[in-house]
Amino acid sequence: MSSAGTGRSFVKTPESREGSLSRENLLARLRGGEFDLLVVGGGINGAGIARDAALRGLRVALVEKGDFASGTSSKSSKLVHGGLRYLERFEFRLVRSACRERDRLRKLAPHLVRPLAFVFPVYRGDPIGLFRLELGMLAYDFLSAFRNIRAHRPLGVRSLLALEPGLRAEGLRGGALYYDAWTDDARLVLETTLSAIEHGAVAVNYVALEGFLKEGPKIVGARLRDRVSGQVFDVSARVVVNATGPWLDWIRRLDDPRAEPVLRLSKGVHVVLPRERVGNKNAVVIRSPRDGRIVFVLPWEGATLVGTTDTYFEGSPDSVSVDADDVEYLLEAVRAYFPGAQVGPEDVLSSFAGLRPLVKPEKELDPSAVSREEKIFESSSGLVSLGGGKLTTFRLVAQEVVDLALRRLGRGRASSVSARVPLPGGKEPPESVREELAEHNSVLELSLLEHLASRYGTRARNVLAFVNGNPRLLSPLVKGRPETLAEALFHHAEELAMTSEDILERRTRLGLLAPSGACRLRELLKSEISDLWEEK
Repeated sequence: MSSAGTGRSFVKTPESREGSLSRENLLARLRGGEFDLLVVGGGINGAGIARDAALRGLRVALVEKGDFASGTSSKSSKLVHGGLRYLERFEFRLVRSACRERDRLRKLAPHLVRPLAFVFPVYRGDPIGLFRLELGMLAYDFLSAFRNIRAHRPLGVRSLLALEPGLRAEGLRGGALYYDAWTDDARLVLETTLSAIEHGAVAVNYVALEGFLKEGPKIVGARLRDRVSGQVFDVSARVVVNATGPWLDWIRRLDDPRAEPVLRLSKGVHVVLPRERVGNKNAVVIRSPRDGRIVFVLPWEGATLVGTTDTYFEGSPDSVSVDADDVEYLLEAVRAYFPGAQVGPEDVLSSFAGLRPLVKPEKELDPSAVSREEKIFESSSGLVSLGGGKLTTFRLVAQEVVDLALRRLGRGRASSVSARVPLPGGKEPPESVREELAEHNSVLELSLLEHLASRYGTRARNVLAFVNGNPRLLSPLVKGRPETLAEALFHHAEELAMTSEDILERRTRLGLLAPSGACRLRELLKSEISDLWEEK
């Protein structure tokens, strides 16, 4: 379950309008509902489970104690990928399923899951030489059923430096170019949640689990607290799923105080740097000079995203933070491979830390060696808990959990259709959306239309509907960035944003990409959302 700080200022809520997605209405349905399935946790796995179950006709509720994706699911490397490095550990099944899911997600959400070129350089003394790299690339193409975005291409030194002129030339032996995909992880969670709601689910953020309702030893529902109003209420549910990620064991102990931990948490830190300081043109795979661990240097929203660390974490998931040594670990790797960058802590635009909910291995392993595969745990009370998993394979994991829920409910096995139903913004390719928007909005800049189509897909039309002849609403939220005031209204009215942080950290990523501008925006968003609404 995502961590959400207490004492937050919630955005002043305007009167609901016809057609708006009202948290109040969803909350009323939650309070009075009897559900087949209650999902606790609004990260990618919880959202995927709620969506799959709703698509199969179940009465579904989802609650999240913070905002949707406010935990680990917004703090990933933003990659939808097969996991090339898992081949080193012979996890062929995981890589194959991840490659297939990557390609499915590109069809379900073409505006959110986009191709990304990766350069993998090999230096003298690296643990993987050119021959082993080529074998790995061939295996990657094979496990993708040779339907990857494009086939990999071996690179000589000259070709590699032409693609990435900022890379260190000393000791370079060559490498490879291959393809995976990237996404906006928070928006992928959000649209998956909106899809669940679209198909009948009730999903509400800022609702915390207080405890379970039981008849004898069996769970029959949950006691919940609305963190906006403070109201406590009960809901009944025939099956409860614990999809809270790093908070999994805490929820299991709410059910059974004697429950032994099943997770080993691993902390992953990323830093955001100005692209012009690093100079990477593509995604680049490098290794930490300290321990040889793979680190990605990724082009992201006009900046460079570098990550990730992988260290075991002890303590409350609510207290995870970025340490100075985490930042230096990543900067050290960038300086080693991009000698012209010479980046220091003063160059970091932002940083963030997330926790991987790894299933506890039978013996002590380095955190990078622990499998990312999921595991389902069932308690004697009937609580279903999901550990492990990765962003790319969330749909498959959700399908497995809902299959289990259907067996519990005695419904037989209604086939999942989640692989065939696009996410709300994915019903048309973003290129088609952009062309249509340009045809009907000839006075608007093409760069703005490109931004809207790429971020919202077919829902970009809904964003522009908020403008309604008021050009002020096309003003940028932060100078030099494409996000507009109209989008802030849209996030609040149609995407269940409740706080300024919801908008700045997850609906947009301005809190990471333009932190100084985001600081000024917080007060605007807290005080003027209602005024903007009335002006519109």
